[in-house]
Amino acid sequence: MNPAVRRQTIADVLHRSACRLPGKTAIVCGPVCWTYAEFDALVSRLAAGLHRIGVGEGDKVAVLARNSHGFAALRFALARRGAVLVPINFMLKAEEVAYILRHAGARTLATDSGLATLARDAAALDTRVGQFIWLPSEDPGEPVGGMHSFDDLASCTDPLPETGIQGTDLAQIVYTSGTESSPKGAMLTHDAVLWQYVSCVINAGIAEEDRTLHALPLYHCAQLDVFFGPAIYIGSSNVITGKPTPDHLLALLEQHRITSFFAPPTVWIALLRSPLFDPGRLGHLAKGYYGASIMPVEVLKELASRLPAVRLWNLYGQTEIAPLATMLAPEDQLRKPGSCGKAVLNVETRVVDDEMRDVKPGEVGEIVHRSPHLMLGYFNDPERTAAAFAGGWFHSGDLATIDEEGYISVVDRKKDMIKTGGENVASREVEEMIYRLPAVSEVAVIGLPDPKWVEAVTAVIVVKAGQSLTEAEVMAHCSEHMAHFKAPKRVVFTESLPKNPSGKLLKRELRQRYAPA
Repeated sequence: MNPAVRRQTIADVLHRSACRLPGKTAIVCGPVCWTYAEFDALVSRLAAGLHRIGVGEGDKVAVLARNSHGFAALRFALARRGAVLVPINFMLKAEEVAYILRHAGARTLATDSGLATLARDAAALDTRVGQFIWLPSEDPGEPVGGMHSFDDLASCTDPLPETGIQGTDLAQIVYTSGTESSPKGAMLTHDAVLWQYVSCVINAGIAEEDRTLHALPLYHCAQLDVFFGPAIYIGSSNVITGKPTPDHLLALLEQHRITSFFAPPTVWIALLRSPLFDPGRLGHLAKGYYGASIMPVEVLKELASRLPAVRLWNLYGQTEIAPLATMLAPEDQLRKPGSCGKAVLNVETRVVDDEMRDVKPGEVGEIVHRSPHLMLGYFNDPERTAAAFAGGWFHSGDLATIDEEGYISVVDRKKDMIKTGGENVASREVEEMIYRLPAVSEVAVIGLPDPKWVEAVTAVIVVKAGQSLTEAEVMAHCSEHMAHFKAPKRVVFTESLPKNPSGKLLKRELRQRYAPA
């Protein structure tokens, strides 16, 4: 039997939607509007163009670009060619981007006009990148010289060779911050991503009649794989923007009669605070989603009051599980405030102690998962892969409680991750940067509640005797060498850091000590 007869890959779900709904609007981005049939045909031509420039099955292709129709098409063209997507956070510095390029072994880097300089600077830092692809942006612009043009590649009429790619093959490597200073590459197969699509469709109510606005970065697995991918799978219409400012988002929500929208709490708060916010102009919006951090209860109440027709979902997970793991349904938003809900359709989730025993209601334990959504492991990192899957379950690193009804609430993080403005920041990475300052004796980086960022990166520093250091110096040092969202928003100086008898730093005590009144 020809293996293609039973194949189901990320590229196949687009083609099947195009067969079902050829004339339906699939993609809108600025002046660009593609039907499903047009989108599918363009993706095939683009995949042939990738083949023409030497991109082969299993090759790693990095993407450093803002949201656009070009990014959307490249995502599916890479899957159709059998290549591996490596999306990169465009807020990183050149040396941080270069680490990912080197670690993944990417030879091709796709970028847009606004990020071309960063892309070239990063590629020059001892990477294997030998060619660039220019992607068009939301606003029309000219291709960047010295790069393969998206338009040229997407005009390729060469026959696309049949690939041997199956669902069990690698589709993407998504880099995630951990407690270690170096990010980890989560390897996700087509099967893992597609099983996750099914959970999203069922548990998040993604439907064919949705008109969805995709405004959060597509480099992030939440927007890419919880919303954009499932929307293509089910046949929704999709509006894409790379300009997620509150006023622009409000205009798009009204103009395109958007019915479904995802954003972290920080963006929902910004929309509510915009002078242009007018509930009467958002009458089509029916589904609202948030994640990355817990929505403050007062904001939930305000949303319910000002947008009473909008049903809200809280979606929790992480990159390693593609990324959806649990869901808090609309009817539970105010009944279970602060909870991330229960496991979704294709996930089994427990809260366990250090001996892998289920904790009792109200006790703190670690969230662990079993699911076909899960990654194969961390790319070229067998040691951290083994640790993550110890005991036959995937260890999330998040500490939580579970109540009598089975609802989970995250209370702390073993991995000590700070979730600020929808981005993950590893505290140890920031600490190591601050330790480069000669005057620093000890430092602990924590996340503190903040009305804008939800969690603000906060550095608590002990200065060496006889030396001096200012908040401005710390902030300037971090901003120079790290992405803006990683740099501390607040610096506190103290005589000593709290520790237990074995010398372990007590960050929970610091969070309590410096929490806003």
